[in-house]
Amino acid sequence: MSEIIKHGVIHEDDWTVLRLGEGEDATSVELPAGRVIVPLAVWLARRDTLGAQAEAGVLGVWLAGTEDPATLADDLLRLQLIAVDFPKFADGRGYSIATLLRARHGYGGELRAIGEVLRDQFSYLTRCGFDSLQPATGRYTRPQLEAALASLKDFSDPYQGAVDRAEPLFRRVTRKVAA
Repeated sequence: MSEIIKHGVIHEDDWTVLRLGEGEDATSVELPAGRVIVPLAVWLARRDTLGAQAEAGVLGVWLAGTEDPATLADDLLRLQLIAVDFPKFADGRGYSIATLLRARHGYGGELRAIGEVLRDQFSYLTRCGFDSLQPATGRYTRPQLEAALASLKDFSDPYQGAVDRAEPLFRRVTRKVAA
Protein backbone atom coordinates (compact mmCIF):
# COMPACT_ATOMS: atom_id res chain seq x y z
CA MET A 1 0.00 0.00 0.00
CA SER A 2 1.20 3.47 -0.78
CA GLU A 3 1.17 6.39 1.62
CA ILE A 4 -0.59 9.69 1.04
CA ILE A 5 -0.93 12.98 2.84
CA LYS A 6 -4.60 13.58 3.55
CA HIS A 7 -5.86 16.55 5.56
CA GLY A 8 -2.34 17.15 6.85
CA VAL A 9 -1.74 13.59 8.09
CA ILE A 10 0.13 10.66 6.52
CA HIS A 11 -2.19 7.71 5.82
CA GLU A 12 -1.92 4.27 4.28
CA ASP A 13 -3.91 4.38 1.07
CA ASP A 14 -6.10 1.54 -0.17
CA TRP A 15 -7.21 3.16 -3.45
CA THR A 16 -6.03 1.83 -6.82
CA VAL A 17 -5.66 4.27 -9.72
CA LEU A 18 -6.80 2.62 -12.95
CA ARG A 19 -4.92 3.74 -16.05
CA LEU A 20 -6.07 2.50 -19.43
CA GLY A 21 -3.40 0.61 -21.31
CA GLU A 22 -2.91 0.80 -25.05
CA GLY A 23 -5.83 -0.89 -26.78
CA GLU A 24 -8.02 -1.04 -23.66
CA ASP A 25 -11.56 0.24 -24.10
CA ALA A 26 -13.28 2.40 -21.48
CA THR A 27 -16.56 0.53 -21.96
CA SER A 28 -15.15 -2.92 -21.29
CA VAL A 29 -11.98 -2.58 -19.19
CA GLU A 30 -12.08 -4.77 -16.09
CA LEU A 31 -12.02 -2.83 -12.84
CA PRO A 32 -9.75 -4.06 -10.05
CA ALA A 33 -11.32 -5.21 -6.79
CA GLY A 34 -11.58 -2.77 -3.90
CA ARG A 35 -11.55 1.00 -4.00
CA VAL A 36 -10.68 2.27 -7.45
CA ILE A 37 -10.19 5.64 -9.13
CA VAL A 38 -11.17 5.38 -12.80
CA PRO A 39 -10.33 7.70 -15.69
CA LEU A 40 -13.02 10.16 -16.79
CA ALA A 41 -13.51 8.14 -20.00
CA VAL A 42 -14.50 5.03 -18.01
CA TRP A 43 -16.88 7.06 -15.84
CA LEU A 44 -18.56 8.67 -18.83
CA ALA A 45 -18.90 5.36 -20.68
CA ARG A 46 -20.29 3.46 -17.67
CA ARG A 47 -21.81 6.12 -15.42
CA ASP A 48 -25.12 4.28 -15.00
CA THR A 49 -23.52 1.02 -13.86
CA LEU A 50 -20.81 2.65 -11.71
CA GLY A 51 -23.02 5.24 -10.00
CA ALA A 52 -23.90 3.07 -7.00
CA GLN A 53 -20.21 2.34 -6.34
CA ALA A 54 -19.41 6.06 -6.47
CA GLU A 55 -22.22 6.87 -4.04
CA ALA A 56 -20.99 4.10 -1.72
CA GLY A 57 -17.54 5.71 -1.64
CA VAL A 58 -15.63 2.90 -3.33
CA LEU A 59 -15.21 4.51 -6.76
CA GLY A 60 -13.64 7.84 -7.67
CA VAL A 61 -12.85 9.54 -10.96
CA TRP A 62 -9.61 11.10 -12.13
CA LEU A 63 -9.17 13.89 -14.65
CA ALA A 64 -6.25 14.51 -16.96
CA GLY A 65 -4.98 18.06 -17.45
CA THR A 66 -6.67 18.22 -20.86
CA GLU A 67 -10.14 17.41 -19.50
CA ASP A 68 -12.77 19.95 -18.52
CA PRO A 69 -13.94 19.64 -14.89
CA ALA A 70 -17.37 20.96 -15.97
CA THR A 71 -17.91 17.51 -17.51
CA LEU A 72 -18.45 16.24 -13.95
CA ALA A 73 -20.68 19.11 -12.81
CA ASP A 74 -23.85 16.97 -12.73
CA ASP A 75 -22.07 14.15 -10.87
CA LEU A 76 -20.28 16.05 -8.10
CA LEU A 77 -22.75 15.04 -5.39
CA ARG A 78 -22.32 11.37 -6.33
CA LEU A 79 -18.52 11.41 -6.31
CA GLN A 80 -16.84 11.33 -2.92
CA LEU A 81 -13.37 11.41 -4.51
CA ILE A 82 -12.04 13.19 -7.57
CA ALA A 83 -8.36 12.97 -8.48
CA VAL A 84 -6.41 15.17 -10.85
CA ASP A 85 -3.44 13.67 -12.67
CA PHE A 86 -0.12 15.48 -12.92
CA PRO A 87 1.68 13.63 -15.74
CA LYS A 88 4.91 15.59 -15.21
CA PHE A 89 6.32 18.17 -12.84
CA ALA A 90 6.02 21.07 -15.30
CA ASP A 91 2.33 20.50 -16.10
CA GLY A 92 0.34 23.00 -14.05
CA ARG A 93 -3.11 22.50 -15.56
CA GLY A 94 -4.16 20.43 -12.55
CA TYR A 95 -3.96 23.51 -10.33
CA SER A 96 -6.59 25.21 -12.48
CA ILE A 97 -8.78 22.11 -12.52
CA ALA A 98 -8.69 21.92 -8.71
CA THR A 99 -9.50 25.61 -8.34
CA LEU A 100 -12.41 25.31 -10.77
CA LEU A 101 -13.82 22.24 -9.00
CA ARG A 102 -13.71 23.97 -5.61
CA ALA A 103 -14.50 27.60 -6.46
CA ARG A 104 -16.73 27.46 -9.53
CA HIS A 105 -18.42 24.08 -9.11
CA GLY A 106 -18.52 23.93 -5.30
CA TYR A 107 -17.08 20.43 -5.02
CA GLY A 108 -16.81 19.49 -1.34
CA GLY A 109 -15.53 15.91 -1.50
CA GLU A 110 -11.99 14.64 -1.39
CA LEU A 111 -9.80 16.21 -4.07
CA ARG A 112 -6.59 14.26 -4.66
CA ALA A 113 -3.44 15.10 -6.63
CA ILE A 114 -1.96 11.98 -8.30
CA GLY A 115 0.95 11.27 -10.61
CA GLU A 116 4.14 13.34 -10.53
CA VAL A 117 3.27 15.08 -7.28
CA LEU A 118 6.48 16.46 -5.79
CA ARG A 119 7.27 17.83 -2.35
CA ASP A 120 8.03 21.27 -3.80
CA GLN A 121 4.42 21.49 -4.96
CA PHE A 122 2.64 20.38 -1.78
CA SER A 123 1.97 23.86 -0.43
CA TYR A 124 0.69 25.16 -3.77
CA LEU A 125 -1.51 22.11 -4.25
CA THR A 126 -3.22 22.61 -0.89
CA ARG A 127 -3.72 26.32 -1.65
CA CYS A 128 -5.62 25.31 -4.82
CA GLY A 129 -7.98 23.03 -2.91
CA PHE A 130 -6.34 19.59 -2.87
CA ASP A 131 -6.83 17.87 0.47
CA SER A 132 -5.01 14.64 -0.50
CA LEU A 133 -1.57 14.40 -2.05
CA GLN A 134 -0.47 11.09 -3.55
CA PRO A 135 3.12 11.05 -4.77
CA ALA A 136 4.15 8.17 -7.03
CA THR A 137 4.65 4.94 -5.06
CA GLY A 138 8.22 4.66 -3.84
CA ARG A 139 9.16 8.28 -4.58
CA TYR A 140 9.48 9.23 -0.89
CA THR A 141 10.38 7.35 2.26
CA ARG A 142 8.29 7.80 5.39
CA PRO A 143 10.78 10.29 6.91
CA GLN A 144 10.77 12.28 3.66
CA LEU A 145 6.97 12.41 3.72
CA GLU A 146 7.06 13.57 7.34
CA ALA A 147 9.50 16.34 6.41
CA ALA A 148 7.28 17.32 3.49
CA LEU A 149 4.28 17.41 5.79
CA ALA A 150 6.15 19.68 8.21
CA SER A 151 7.05 21.97 5.30
CA LEU A 152 3.34 22.66 4.73
CA LYS A 153 3.56 24.93 7.77
CA ASP A 154 6.47 26.99 6.36
CA PHE A 155 4.12 29.72 5.15
CA SER A 156 1.68 30.45 7.95
CA ASP A 157 0.03 33.55 6.51
CA PRO A 158 -0.02 33.74 2.71
CA TYR A 159 -0.36 37.09 0.94
CA GLN A 160 -2.69 36.02 -1.85
CA GLY A 161 -6.22 34.80 -1.62
CA ALA A 162 -6.76 31.22 -2.82
CA VAL A 163 -9.16 28.33 -2.41
CA ASP A 164 -7.89 27.46 1.07
CA ARG A 165 -8.02 31.07 2.29
CA ALA A 166 -10.08 33.40 0.14
CA GLU A 167 -9.16 36.80 1.52
CA PRO A 168 -5.76 38.30 0.71
CA LEU A 169 -3.54 39.43 3.58
CA PHE A 170 -4.32 43.14 3.20
CA ARG A 171 -8.00 42.37 3.92
CA ARG A 172 -7.16 40.24 6.99
CA VAL A 173 -4.79 42.69 8.68
CA THR A 174 -5.99 45.75 10.57
CA ARG A 175 -3.56 48.65 10.53
CA LYS A 176 -3.64 51.82 12.56
CA VAL A 177 -4.20 55.00 10.63
CA ALA A 178 -1.30 57.43 10.86
CA ALA A 179 -2.18 60.71 12.58
